[in-house]
Amino acid sequence: MTDTSRPLDGIRVLDFSHALAGPYSTMLLSDYGAEIYKLEARSGDMGRGWGPPFAGGMASFFLGLNRGKLGISIDLKRPEGLSLCLRLIDQMDVLIENFRPGAMDKLGLGYADVQKRNGRLVYCSISGYGQNGPSRDEAAMDLVMQASSGLLSITGTEEGESVRCGYGVTDVTAGLFAVIGILLALRARDTTGRGQYVDVSMLDSMISTMSSNYSSFLGSMVVPGPMGTAFPTIVPYKVYRGSDREFAIAVGSEKLWSAFCSVLNRPDIELDPKFATNAERIRNREELESSLDHIFIEKPAGEWVDQLRAAGIPSSLVRNFGEVVDDPQSALREMFPTLEHSKAGRHRVTGTPVKLKDSPGRVSTPAPLLGQDTRETLKTLLSSNDQEIDDWIARGIVLQSDTTAA
Repeated sequence: MTDTSRPLDGIRVLDFSHALAGPYSTMLLSDYGAEIYKLEARSGDMGRGWGPPFAGGMASFFLGLNRGKLGISIDLKRPEGLSLCLRLIDQMDVLIENFRPGAMDKLGLGYADVQKRNGRLVYCSISGYGQNGPSRDEAAMDLVMQASSGLLSITGTEEGESVRCGYGVTDVTAGLFAVIGILLALRARDTTGRGQYVDVSMLDSMISTMSSNYSSFLGSMVVPGPMGTAFPTIVPYKVYRGSDREFAIAVGSEKLWSAFCSVLNRPDIELDPKFATNAERIRNREELESSLDHIFIEKPAGEWVDQLRAAGIPSSLVRNFGEVVDDPQSALREMFPTLEHSKAGRHRVTGTPVKLKDSPGRVSTPAPLLGQDTRETLKTLLSSNDQEIDDWIARGIVLQSDTTAA
């Protein structure tokens, strides 16, 4: 029986984050029930301007990452604004930010400042290199972190040209680890009654997610390089071209290798001692892959994929985004739901990745306009009255707007 509640119902999060890593983290927390209070300055999250495409003046990038959040705008450089923010922190379970290390301290909102007020607060900082160490103060963006973490050195063509991973992998990975860290800290709080500081770095996160790659390096001390779509420890495992388009295959065991050779109708390849085991196939990679190139070009990719899948061999066409969005599997899993926004109108976003049977997550409200929920938040959480709020708005301490464009 499905419960209408969600796992994080009742958890309040004050979200200072911007761009991608932090907003992705709080998007996930929101999908599973947390109340996200997205706090922006008058200039707004830089992600509001990351387009085109735009819809009704709203960047699609921002719309997708900030659904399910309440938008509040406070001038933190004004003493009155800082005071309001600290009072909001008193009501929170979690604070998340992804500024450069030290930026929150300068505002008077560092962990040492707020922990004294709210000892149960889980305070999460996402940064490029972490809160300590010689690289602490270096600026970080996704491309730079792909380079710094070693990812770019193994991602590219076999000829050695570096190629950026096609999405903001270091941002998203750090966002995922931020969610994990926050949940761990909340679980610890259940036992101790105390919050704690959660330090997530993009560098640490990428090293961890490349554990298999670094384990192979640490075992051999051979520096790896780019291999296109190939994989260093399995053959065949790469993208090949059919007569019309590309497709990917992964032959990860000897059982699959036998089935693979049967699909090709090439017992001679299966019985060749040079290809008898995965280790031998790696040693003779170039010869085997050259033979496969000549075989696969003879038929359309879709025919190969159908035959390979029928034999239990992992394979797929190299699909574009349109094909993924239109896939019945994506529809069944509700991975591209539609929301209605007051300015952007109807638009599609990505769905919840973890399917919980009894208390599932869900995509709820669209992304907020800048400051649209300031008044209601101050009234609900701080018991402020309309006269006070009108005065703060008039003095520029807070922004409340139902019509502000991105």
